[in-house]
Amino acid sequence: MPADQIHLVRHGEVFNPQGVLYGRLDGYGLSDLGRRMAQAAADDLVARDRAVSAVLASPLQRTRQSADPVEQAFGLEASVDERLIEPENRFEGKRMTGRESALRDVRNWVYLVNPWEPSWGEPFGSIATRMLQAIDDAWHAADGGDVVMVSHQLPIWMVHRRLAGRSLAHDPRRRRCALSSITTLERRGDRFVEVGYADPAAGLGAQATDVGAV
Repeated sequence: MPADQIHLVRHGEVFNPQGVLYGRLDGYGLSDLGRRMAQAAADDLVARDRAVSAVLASPLQRTRQSADPVEQAFGLEASVDERLIEPENRFEGKRMTGRESALRDVRNWVYLVNPWEPSWGEPFGSIATRMLQAIDDAWHAADGGDVVMVSHQLPIWMVHRRLAGRSLAHDPRRRRCALSSITTLERRGDRFVEVGYADPAAGLGAQATDVGAV
């Protein structure tokens, strides 16, 4: 029997004292605040009083750590799905704001020629396709109950826009995908639809640093 709901959970705050765009770089795990945010997401899922039958996570450290409290809450072991990973980005390891912003360096401007694709990393269409394939596979593989999938801001936002029938190109500053937020999907007929969005760590968000992509 397929899953009842799919919950796309974003990771919590990352320990990133240099304020760089960490992307897929190794060594960027959750901060202490990020662990509290991840716990808030797990607590929200528990409070829904729904059966959770599977947990999946991106292979990156911050998502696997964010899956930990969900695993503990439901007595499950998370599986890694490479398709949930953060997109590649040519600005990894660089600061994107302030006087040292990579956007001020003329040598990087070649990567900004097509923000609609985008030219600095994995195409938006590719991100949406792999995410929806992972979601569809998880939905079919479930033995009833809900599935929790821990991923990253842009992949989750691409799912939102694809399901809403909106252009995948967008202003990164306007993404509605807060740290440790939960975007919930259900299958209706032959397609998925978004049925809810929650920000259980909103009370902690004012203290958090969220370094988004360009």
